[in-house]
Amino acid sequence: MTEVQSPQRPARLRGFLRPAPVLSSALLLCIGLTQPAFGQAAAAAPAAAAPAAAMAPAQTPAAQPLGANQQDGARAGADDTRNQNTRVSRGSVLLAPPDRLTDFQRTVQETTGQPLAIFGASLFANVPSTFAPVEDVPVGPDYVLGPGDELRVQVFGQVNQQSLFAIDRSGDISLPQIGPVHLAGLRFSEAQTFLKTRLGQVYRNFDVSVGMGRLRSIQVFVVGEARRPGAYTVSSLSTLLNALFASGGVLPQGSLRDIQVQRGKQTIAHFDLYDLLLHGDKSKDIPLQNEDVIFIPVAGPQTAVLGSVPNPAIYETLPGTTVQQAIDLAGGLTSLAAGAHIRLERVFEHTMRSVVDVDIAQGQNPYVQTGDIVTVPAVLDKFHASVTLRGNVANPGRYVWHEGMHVLDLIPSRDALVTRNYFRRRNELGQISSDYGENQTAPSDATEGAVGPHASATPSQAIQRGSAQGQSGNSVATALTSNSGVFQAKNDVVLSAPDINWSYAVIERLDARTLTTSLIPFNLGKVVLDRDPAENKELLDGDVVTIFSNADINVPTSQQTRFVRLEGEFVASGVYSVQPGETLRHLLKRAGGLTPDAYLYASEFTRESTRRVERQRLNEYAQSLDAQVTSAAASSNAKAINDRDAASATASLADAREAIARLRQQEPIGRIVLPLTPDSHDIDSLPDLALEDGDRFVVPRLPSVVNVAGQVYSANAFVYSSGRRTIDYLRQAGGPDRQADAKRTFVIRADGSVFSNQYGKVDRALINPGDTIVVPLRLDRRAILRNLLDISNIVGQFGLGAAAIEVLK
Repeated sequence: MTEVQSPQRPARLRGFLRPAPVLSSALLLCIGLTQPAFGQAAAAAPAAAAPAAAMAPAQTPAAQPLGANQQDGARAGADDTRNQNTRVSRGSVLLAPPDRLTDFQRTVQETTGQPLAIFGASLFANVPSTFAPVEDVPVGPDYVLGPGDELRVQVFGQVNQQSLFAIDRSGDISLPQIGPVHLAGLRFSEAQTFLKTRLGQVYRNFDVSVGMGRLRSIQVFVVGEARRPGAYTVSSLSTLLNALFASGGVLPQGSLRDIQVQRGKQTIAHFDLYDLLLHGDKSKDIPLQNEDVIFIPVAGPQTAVLGSVPNPAIYETLPGTTVQQAIDLAGGLTSLAAGAHIRLERVFEHTMRSVVDVDIAQGQNPYVQTGDIVTVPAVLDKFHASVTLRGNVANPGRYVWHEGMHVLDLIPSRDALVTRNYFRRRNELGQISSDYGENQTAPSDATEGAVGPHASATPSQAIQRGSAQGQSGNSVATALTSNSGVFQAKNDVVLSAPDINWSYAVIERLDARTLTTSLIPFNLGKVVLDRDPAENKELLDGDVVTIFSNADINVPTSQQTRFVRLEGEFVASGVYSVQPGETLRHLLKRAGGLTPDAYLYASEFTRESTRRVERQRLNEYAQSLDAQVTSAAASSNAKAINDRDAASATASLADAREAIARLRQQEPIGRIVLPLTPDSHDIDSLPDLALEDGDRFVVPRLPSVVNVAGQVYSANAFVYSSGRRTIDYLRQAGGPDRQADAKRTFVIRADGSVFSNQYGKVDRALINPGDTIVVPLRLDRRAILRNLLDISNIVGQFGLGAAAIEVLK
């Protein structure tokens, strides 16, 4: 069948489609749609008598040319439609701007604050602009034959013959030796008997089989509140629904409940599209005949239903519809609906809006009127006879309240305060990483007994060695040796501890009379650990009990739990709990001291509070540099004599900002440089530095190399030799290259400090194991860019190390 096309129409009739989900395949099958191949183009329709296959409901329609003079005009209209679809479609799905809100939609949105769609409008949204014709669809026995239909007539028996006959404009077919036979107006089920009777006048001992060939086309008119009203050439098998989709559907102001089919001077059908939308029933979808008129009137009374219903929308209601029936249109009540009292807003005597409470449980069920807004409230979030436990607990939630209930009834033991997250992360500590040796053993129960303010744990290895026993607050986890990555969750050891705030918890209580909230604090430790009846507060219905961790509220330093990580060349590396005021030197003695291979001078001590301060200062420094660079660039552009100078200034600004951006990306580690010397070998060399929670102390092995980096001919690591100086290692590296700024050479000491020419002659400086000699890049640009080289001073302060070289490149 030649595909039908949309008629040319005035711009005012071109409606807009509301974006909505594409029709489901089940619904398309229900109404007889077949989706087209991608990109299938529409073609001009033939004359009305040309046979055609059944048209798919959303097929792009076309006006049937009524004569030779109008044929070009109709084709032009179809071309215009194709061009329009090209502008607004993607693939083969028509996408158009959303429909404008109707007056009632705007009223509902202004009144309730909730935008509501018109129920059923999405059925015609995003309708494919082209559809493949339905081929080889069997016709029903009640199909009425007419001009343009083709019949396949097969005669077998004494006579064997098969022919294809087309019913002409007179309604006849011409049979050999019989002549014209009038078939128009007969039902398909009657055609076979009728033809056998006529053929029996000439032949004997035969039988006849009649089938349908191509079907005729018919012309129908879609008028009223259609999205694309006009005359459409469709298949003779098309139904009312097919024509509706062909015309783009119904406008927002059109009726979905009283779509009329007029044949001659009579209205032969009233179709309610809600039967299809709500129940999947299309039994009243009638086949169309030539010259049928489909009329879509203006929508009838409309009622908005919203709140606790499955499908809040604006519904077209029939006369005699009650509030309950309107709610049923929206799917009924949800499980959280407070169905006893329904709020009904309506226009009162065309002067103002009024509100009516409808108690359906008491038999109140008034009829709805046009413009009504039915709101189904949800149940309150208030819980009856319950108390809530939340915060740093194992099982937060709501619990049944009873008379005389106290805090201990809600939190019977300390086990209720250990969160599930704690156990999850604790269990992860036993997961061995891929690089962990098979001949090594993981630490057992690293955090056992770490719950509560009086708890302590003794590391398994320390017990075996007898080096860390007999003190409260011994290490929480040991056996985390200098082999980094022994455990995948090694860095989570400290964070997994159940750091409970035992001094402060609170009951939140609402006064039912004044509706004011009061907070009743209590000492959690005295309730759970000491069973103090004075702190065991009585609970009332609706109370909320909140348990905090020390991270939630800043508690006194003496009450904070501290963990410090020791890594590297220690007799017992691990994570240790420390007492208030305990020093680094004291902790190392508890950990068994250092191994003979320890290089204390190159140790790295990092602190989280220091890292945060460094991050802030680094951001401030980068911001200051950015302002200086911008100011210098503006000054350089103002002083530029020619284009070359201006281009150079622009390039300098870009390079400087790139360097600043890299500086911002550097992450400080919070390193604190300890006052140690290369001759520091024992614990007594360490300062009496008070430890904080999260401190980390790493002592490496004594290195045997010195690193030379930057602008030298051979940047490498060289074997350390006692007594050698900077110049000696630079000679080994081939010396500074042509791009080097040799005067600004500096040394990053193994302890993290920086030595430069500002403090003496770098080339004569004695080099220690683990030191790094850096020769920076020479930048022949403005002084402001040279200031970026002063980042070497920041390197020591922020512990950025040799990574600063990449910042300068």
